Amino acid sequence: MANTSPTNRTSSKQASANPASTIQISVINASTVISDADVPAVVDALQQQVTNDFGPIWGVNAILSIVPSGSQPPAGSWWLTILDDADQAGALGYHDLTSEGLPLSKVFAATDLKYGSSWSVTASHELLEMLVDPNINLTVLMQTDSQTAGTLYAYEVCDACEDDSFGYKIGTVLVSDFVYPSWFETFRKAGSTQFDQGKSIDKPFELIKGGYIGTFVINSGTGWQQTTPDRKLSDTSNRGAVGSRRERRAIPRSQWVESRPHREVVERIRDYKRRIQTIEKDRKLAA
Repeated sequence: MANTSPTNRTSSKQASANPASTIQISVINASTVISDADVPAVVDALQQQVTNDFGPIWGVNAILSIVPSGSQPPAGSWWLTILDDADQAGALGYHDLTSEGLPLSKVFAATDLKYGSSWSVTASHELLEMLVDPNINLTVLMQTDSQTAGTLYAYEVCDACEDDSFGYKIGTVLVSDFVYPSWFETFRKAGSTQFDQGKSIDKPFELIKGGYIGTFVINSGTGWQQTTPDRKLSDTSNRGAVGSRRERRAIPRSQWVESRPHREVVERIRDYKRRIQTIEKDRKLAA
């Protein structure tokens, strides 16, 4: 008979019970495909989602603020960075943690556009998962009859229902669906309670269209894998890009890299955007 138990469930939930522990989130737009004018409406929707929908369910609280172009994020804040893709993130100096060694999430907006996905849903997804598991090390154990075997499930709250079609709108902004704590509780019977915000999931550990979850089969020697709704290992489309939560979960924490000081990153952003503008100008002249 299977049973589940939380693993590495540490300080983030306990700290969030204290109103003084409200998390400060700095939203940084370094993308060339999302204008600064596009960001405020999305950040406002994300704030409403955290305050009204997500926070009461998961016991976390956060205040989001946009970092003006060329400015520095406040000390002690966590970063939600909007970037073009993983290559740009590395080139600019955004790595696994902020320059202070604090949690950092990345939204690859150009990659979303290439796949026809909504960057606002990705921003919501990354923000919510960072709030619940900022260290990317929480898991739930699904133990088999054996005392030495079982499967670890990543404590990710948006992966199971991440497809844009299950998102919902706050104003005009599409945000991500997310699971409730009950999704990780196998004693819950199908239909007995609410398992996600959008009411699209009917039972614990259910994966719906476009969803997946990270799994680690103990003693298998395969490490972290992505499992899809048909309970098969995923194809390359679900592999984590460099710097993504999926990729970082599989990397020992000792190998994580802090981002470059933000003053240095700002200069790199300016140089990067100038190079893009030069390339576009040269293309027009050659046309």
